[in-house]
Amino acid sequence: MKICVTSEGKTLDSRVDARFGRCRYFIIVDPESLEFEALENPNTELSGGAGVGSGQFMSEKKVEVVLTGQVGPNAFVTLNSAGIEVYTGVSGTVKEALDNYKMKRLNKAEKPSVNSKFGMKGG
Repeated sequence: MKICVTSEGKTLDSRVDARFGRCRYFIIVDPESLEFEALENPNTELSGGAGVGSGQFMSEKKVEVVLTGQVGPNAFVTLNSAGIEVYTGVSGTVKEALDNYKMKRLNKAEKPSVNSKFGMKGG
């Protein structure tokens, strides 16, 4: 299984980034072995479409679950269409987020948690 945690840094001790589409890094991790790769988000500076682009990136990477602070409507639809489960309201470190997921302490998102401009500067 591959889980993606949006992150402010490149390690399991980094803080969870509250933004999905414009997060700084995607930490893609095997929750059992904790083997991971940190990928810089190629959509951070887009003027529009960051959520969709990031959702497509998750699909290409064969991610099954996304743990993040917030997700907008376009990203949510893209992830949902790809069969990727989304958990929002996630905070703390990447490692803490994974532990909370494994202990079933997180709530699966049934809808977007913010509007489409949440991750933009001033949005």
